[in-house]
This record gives sequence, C-alpha cells and structure tokens, in this order.
Amino acid sequence: MAAAPASIRRARPLLGTFVEIAVARAPAPAMEAAVEAAFAAVAKVHRLMSFHDADSDVSRLNRAAAAGPVRVNAWTYRVLQIALDLHRRSAGAFDVTVATALQRLGLLPDSPSPFSRSVGWGSASTGVVPRKEPHPTLPEDGEGQDSIRLLPDNCVRFSGRDVRIDLGGIAKGFAVDRAIEALRRHGMTEGLVNAGGDLAALGRADHAVDIRDPRCADRMIGRVMLNDAALASSAGRIDPPPDAYVSASAVINPATGMPARDVLGATVRASRCVVADALTKVVMNAGEDARAILEHYGASALFIRANGEALATAGWSNIRHAA
Repeated sequence: MAAAPASIRRARPLLGTFVEIAVARAPAPAMEAAVEAAFAAVAKVHRLMSFHDADSDVSRLNRAAAAGPVRVNAWTYRVLQIALDLHRRSAGAFDVTVATALQRLGLLPDSPSPFSRSVGWGSASTGVVPRKEPHPTLPEDGEGQDSIRLLPDNCVRFSGRDVRIDLGGIAKGFAVDRAIEALRRHGMTEGLVNAGGDLAALGRADHAVDIRDPRCADRMIGRVMLNDAALASSAGRIDPPPDAYVSASAVINPATGMPARDVLGATVRASRCVVADALTKVVMNAGEDARAILEHYGASALFIRANGEALATAGWSNIRHAA
C-alpha cells in the first residue's frame, strides 16, 4: 500500500499569473479538498475584480456607477473599503481610481472585452493617480473619498463619468488571503499560497522566499523566512511594457502623474497579503516617507532606490535576510 503524501502542491493559471497552493501535515483527502476550496476562492476574486472581464464587478462599476448606485459582491465592497482606508492613511499615495491613467499610458485597454474573461491581471495594473475634485451630485451618506462613495447594502457610487477603478494593485493580495482562509477553514495548519510573488504562509513552519533584484530579474537580493505572515513585491523594470516612455515603472506617482522613478522595487511584509500588496505601491511612491503608514499596519519594507541603495524599515531586521 502506498504511503499517504506528507504534502501536496498544485498550480493553476489565475489572476494573470500562476497561483501555487501547497499544504502539509494532513490526510490526503483533506488536503485535496482544502486546496480545491482555496483555488475556488482565488477564482471568485478573479471573476469579481478583473478589469478585463466585461461581467466583473469592476467593469459594471466602471460602466454604470457614475449614473447611480451599483450593488457589488461583499468581497468587492470589502476590497474597496480597505483601498479607501489606505488612500486616506497614505494621504492619497494609494488610489484605485487609476484606470484612466493606465489607459492613457497604454497599460490597460480602453474597455474590457466580452471575449477576455480568462485574461487576468498584469503587473502593470497597479498605481495611483491624483485625487479628483468632488462632484456636486455625490451622495452625502455612506463612506469614501471624493470620487468613490460606499453606500449601504454593498452599493457603490462614483462622482462622475471620468472615474474608473482598477483593483489590480490590491485584489491579488486579497485573493491570497481568501485562499489562506479557505485552507484554515478546511482544517489545514500548514500551507503556502503564492500568486506570482504575492504570497502568504499558514502555520509556524518557515518558508524560504527569495526576493528578486528589481534591476535584474535573474538576480536575487536576499532571502526571508516567512511563517504566519504575508509578503508582496512590486517593481517597475521587470517585464516592462514595450513603450520606453513608461518602462521605468508601472506604478504612477500621484504628485507628477508619471511613472514612479525614485524607488525601483519594494517588498513589504505584513500580517495580511491585501495590506502587503497595496503598501508596496505606497513605498514605491513615498520611499522613506512610508514609514508611518507601515508602522500603522504593523508592516515592514525592503526597497531599492533609483541610485541602487537598499533600505529597510524598522521590523525588517526581524526577518533573516542577506541583501
């Protein structure tokens, strides 16, 4: 009789990348069921929040939320709540009303295609744009920023027709968290979910994670040991778009409306992947000035400045690395 596997590892194309899920220390049938549930959670986030899918919540909001409230799935509403909180705490350095800027730079299509439902989330679909002036007809009830208002019953309203959102800078981290939640709900005590570099570890076992040098995709700048935490990275020069005008970075600096240039890449460690994912964009734009918001979320960061200098915030020294 064959021995039961001590662990299993599966990978599937989702979110514009390969999502890998591994679990260990449980009976084989339980591990298989847990992994299936975790992939289902990731696939749900993909369906709801892809900019490219004409039927996603994001596309429905971009089409209709300026004309009136649009009801979305509770997961989409929760991601918007987190995004707006990050927008406020970062003084606008994180902003999901990014789609128009990315479209202008050729990093997103002008409109989603009804034939692109399997197309996902490029690393380019991240960034921030300057805040817009409030629209005079924006509802006063609910919560939000100038251009987005969150209303009761999972409804969302935009301030005007020029507002479009892209959740590519935060939803992948949210998907990783939902996958970890699914593993835990199925009784797993040890596992790892990796969505193209946005990843989270379940349990106390250490997982070695190598961090790529943003100046050279084939070179590593360090290794961290991760357990019961999340890690996310953003970089501007790896897999750049073909237009040299935007090849420096796919993260937009809100102060200039241009690609971020002062920081070449950032890796953030946090308790939740959704927070780590979003904070990489804040660090890419703010550099050392992101310390306060990192401290608020109990996060730490390692980042490479344009001059090649590697900097780390307080807390990063608690993670073993060799930058």
